[in-house]
Amino acid sequence: MILLLKGGRIIDPGRNLDQVSDLLVEDGKIVETGRVAAKEGWSVVDLSGKMVFPGLIDMHVHLREPGREDKETIRTGSMAAVAGGFTGIACMPNTDPVNDCETVTRYIKEKAEDVNKANVYPVGAITKKSEGGELAEIGEMLKA
Repeated sequence: MILLLKGGRIIDPGRNLDQVSDLLVEDGKIVETGRVAAKEGWSVVDLSGKMVFPGLIDMHVHLREPGREDKETIRTGSMAAVAGGFTGIACMPNTDPVNDCETVTRYIKEKAEDVNKANVYPVGAITKKSEGGELAEIGEMLKA
């Protein structure tokens, strides 16, 4: 699929870019910026007066899964993130069980891969059960 975004204000701090331009996307990858002439069969979206920027990352979300799916799930939280322009979310460890070990971290990552919406970055608890006593297995969570 080829998508041409016309006339949006492109802001990319990583490339020190802030300009009104076109953006050509092919198979989900940016292939050209600047003035791009549309070709037959391309999907074209007029973004005049709109902004285009890399996906945002929300560094503090509460997905609550595992254990409190009645409040939020990895699926619903990821879908909400993408709907709001966020491509990544860092989920806090206040789950049940607490994300304080490799098993819970791996569970979150696997569920996020199944959902396949936003990138989900599990934040591990510093201490076991977030109680402030014994340190959690941070090295094992990092491996996961």
